[in-house]
Amino acid sequence: RALRLEDLRIPTAYIKTFQGPPHGIQVERDKLNKYGRPLLGCTIKPKLGLSAKNYGRAVYECLRGGLDFTKDDENVNSQPFMRWRDRFLFCAEAIYKAQAETGEIKGHYLNATAGTCEEMMKRAIFARELGVPIVMHDYLTGGFTANTSLAHYCRDNGLLLHIHRAMHAVIDRQKNHGMHFRVLAKALRLSGGDHIHAGTVVGKLEGEREITLGFV
Repeated sequence: RALRLEDLRIPTAYIKTFQGPPHGIQVERDKLNKYGRPLLGCTIKPKLGLSAKNYGRAVYECLRGGLDFTKDDENVNSQPFMRWRDRFLFCAEAIYKAQAETGEIKGHYLNATAGTCEEMMKRAIFARELGVPIVMHDYLTGGFTANTSLAHYCRDNGLLLHIHRAMHAVIDRQKNHGMHFRVLAKALRLSGGDHIHAGTVVGKLEGEREITLGFV
């Protein structure tokens, strides 16, 4: 026997007790000054093993080549070969260089996920001090309390917040146990995030077609 939570309905009065997303798509477009088309980005690969300097070079080349955003992957954090502060600095340098050469506003999703809420906030504050437009959080591994705290900080300080769903498959991939991803997404909608990975119909992050299109 097994049990799976497929969906939930949340009373409007309860929803109103949460802040929700820090900003939303319209504010993001205003910050980037880009309208009438999808925003295009990519994840830097290899995601592990590059030095901070080489990682920053890859960010610059992608942004200079025409992308709007690049991003850290979920397990790009603060390993010995690339400490988080060095990565933030080199990525910020790449952003500003690409902006100067293209005349466009660019960004990189800097992963602020950390082992404690205090460390997470320290990274988010440093990102804001660098003047970058967006940070990222692994909301399931970081936890909802940490995510909500970060979402509040992002709203108060003009940072966009991208959400990575690392660890979701442990919860939602079994058909007869756990939770459907729509439940996790609704919980995040309350906690706060400007956008989240939704998977694709084909490829590495493959999900069911109906589910993927539903989130899109």
